[in-house]
Amino acid sequence: MPGRGPGAVAEPGWLDLAPDEPFGLDNLPYGIFGEGSDDRRVGVAIGAYVLDAAAVAERLAPGLVDLLARPTLNALLAAGAPRWHELRERLREWLTAPAAREVVASHLRGVAAVRLHLPFDVADYVDFYSSLHHAENVGRIFRPDQPPLLPNWRHVPVAYHGRAGTVVVSGTPIRRPWGQRRSPGQERPEFGPSTRLDIEAEVGFVVGPPTEPGRRVGPAEFEEFVFGVCLVNDWSARDIQSWEYVPLGPFQGKSFATSVSPWIVPVAALEAARVPAPPQDPPVLEHLVDPPRWTMNITLAVELNGHTVSEPPFAGMYWTPAQQLAHLTANGARLRTGDLYASGTVSGPERHQRGSLLELSWNGKTPLELPDGSTRTFLLDGDQVTIRATAPGPGESVIGFGSVTGTIVPG
Repeated sequence: MPGRGPGAVAEPGWLDLAPDEPFGLDNLPYGIFGEGSDDRRVGVAIGAYVLDAAAVAERLAPGLVDLLARPTLNALLAAGAPRWHELRERLREWLTAPAAREVVASHLRGVAAVRLHLPFDVADYVDFYSSLHHAENVGRIFRPDQPPLLPNWRHVPVAYHGRAGTVVVSGTPIRRPWGQRRSPGQERPEFGPSTRLDIEAEVGFVVGPPTEPGRRVGPAEFEEFVFGVCLVNDWSARDIQSWEYVPLGPFQGKSFATSVSPWIVPVAALEAARVPAPPQDPPVLEHLVDPPRWTMNITLAVELNGHTVSEPPFAGMYWTPAQQLAHLTANGARLRTGDLYASGTVSGPERHQRGSLLELSWNGKTPLELPDGSTRTFLLDGDQVTIRATAPGPGESVIGFGSVTGTIVPG
């Protein structure tokens, strides 16, 4: 069948998808793709293809074109949950109805033939610290003679405010940051490239409709305001971070880069992945009460130079995505379309479930051994880190998140 541009492909046996295809009909994640240097438009992942959603809408649903004929997802994000659900139903119809087959097949592109871009304009970026296991590990590393958790941790979802302008799409090289750090035994700090560059395997949440200043969003409103879920690697320069963070927290040790996956999985695609969240003790304050308290059964896999070094389980996170959203606005701070908030490092109780090299190497004391015989405590120039994730879908189906990848280049 005819197609547009060099990325056009032949009809793929009309959606002959495997039952466990991570980008199947139960998923339908959104992204921004292009076939030329200045070409950016909304795409939907289906199998090994990208559907040019705006082009199909022009033929089959003109009322949706205004949401899709855009270089970012922001117009769709702002449209709100009823429009999200309407579009999702239309996509499923287009991809299954025989009457739509010819139109849809002519607007499928092989994913290898297109370029994937940052899917939305990031308004603000906030990163949480919501894994009990990660927080306890960090406490034991840096405060071995004290309780691992600080007194506020079980009462408030601790977070820091990051830099929206340094959020980058998967595949963007990560330049080793320079900053001020003080080595053990030194009296004065020095300025230079970080020697303790780390990863943080996280799950991100993309905000849709905005709110007015002073409007507090409750945990029960999560699905009205959060459009979808992505993967996040919140790169961290531990030596810069440890010198700067007292008393106001992370700044240059975090602000140089945060990588996100190119596909945003709709919250609606993750209904089958919902599981009860871990209990909280002591009880949280009323504005953070989240009944029924649920989270998502997402399993991450962290690869270093192609070798899986960790498989962190998101389902064990102490603070839920809904509680994180509520805390974002608890003081009256407004939401903006394109806000991104991340879970913080996802870590489990076992060593192979730790989501950072800080934990995996126990701050350098137990280096990781890689298949080529080399070892790592923190990242070297040339190292490539990839984070992948899956979640259960309806029946035997699988919901895939794709991956977020970054390669370290010299500062």
